[in-house]
Amino acid sequence: MPELPEVEAARRAIADNCLGKKINRVLIADDNKVIDGISPSDFQKSVLGKTIVSARRKGKNLWLELDSPPFPSFQFGMAGAIYIKGVAVTKYKRSAVKDSEEWPSKYSKFFVELDDGLELSFTDKRRFAKVRLLENVLTLILLAFFTKLDLVVAYWMFVLLQPVSVRPISELGPDALLEPMTVDEFAKSLAKKKITIKPLLLDQGFISGIGNWIADEVLYQARIHPLQTASSLSKEQCEALHTSIKEVIEKAVEVDAESSQFPSNWIFHAREEKPGKAFVDGKKIDFITAGGRTTAYVPELQKLSGKDAEKAAKAKPAKRGGAKSKEDDEEEELEKEDDSAKPKNQKPKGRGKKPALKRKTKDSEDEDDDADGEEDESDAEEEVVKPRGRGTKAAIKKKPEEKAGNKKPKGRRS
Repeated sequence: MPELPEVEAARRAIADNCLGKKINRVLIADDNKVIDGISPSDFQKSVLGKTIVSARRKGKNLWLELDSPPFPSFQFGMAGAIYIKGVAVTKYKRSAVKDSEEWPSKYSKFFVELDDGLELSFTDKRRFAKVRLLENVLTLILLAFFTKLDLVVAYWMFVLLQPVSVRPISELGPDALLEPMTVDEFAKSLAKKKITIKPLLLDQGFISGIGNWIADEVLYQARIHPLQTASSLSKEQCEALHTSIKEVIEKAVEVDAESSQFPSNWIFHAREEKPGKAFVDGKKIDFITAGGRTTAYVPELQKLSGKDAEKAAKAKPAKRGGAKSKEDDEEEELEKEDDSAKPKNQKPKGRGKKPALKRKTKDSEDEDDDADGEEDESDAEEEVVKPRGRGTKAAIKKKPEEKAGNKKPKGRRS
């Protein structure tokens, strides 16, 4: 999933290549799950002929400031990505769009051609992204300069001036890169939180821009267990976590989110290995669920303390590396997909089997891509439920008379 470094890499690519250029052509996908709150034709009319003035970001959200509002904004979801034709934009593995595919991609949701011929596309194969229009220019100014305003005044200006569709951005916590808390502010904030630290870091209302891999990384670097209660962290642990957030994000942004350039001692490089085969610096990585997400940590270095340790000692051992969240299943499946072949080859197989019983065989590619990540479970069910399932013909033809079926030659000849 794209997190702050990936979105910042996209913003920088736009800033380096698209500013000062006029939008001559616009194509908006007819996909109301991604294109939020406006028809494709109205969206097109709202941006056509305007000039891109700047590219801005808050947390995992990106928007293009044009010479007049409204402005297109992009919430990247699970696999949203910015592509600029002829420009090397960092491609994180889950964007799932290859150079060999048609241009613009069939997964493109927002496509513009600029007056110098440059073409930009926002794609999303999984359809969890949101593309919106920000209506109020003052809102954007407030977003950009939030930390320079009195907190209470800024909050009420956000609430009163923004349209409903923009409020998810206004409710984001301080940007982890642009608006870092001081160590004291961070420690005081953690002291008030009675939840475990991993879910808190994933809460975009607390700090915006941190997702699953960054949360795992900063906790590992700070030597903090992901299930430690935030309010129980010592001053030293708060300082270590504050430092690791700063260092991890700055390094990832410095290399434009190119993961091959991440330091070799990061847990990132092994967090997707199978349980029992994942190691970092020679130490075993274990997997648990925290905040609804599969979480990688090193038990030898990240230990629970205080009441959290006592609770863990009394509790039954959790299953590790087994159960995964719906979002994790989607991410893992996305990694394995062969983009050039799967949309065609997938239909007769596991994907969409259950929907096929209701919709027959006319599931669209978008419906397939929006599957809930539980295809493996539907495979097991298919053989029992579908009358024409593979390998089940004999059993289904004569359910109550399976054993006697072979003894009735008359039935075959009649």
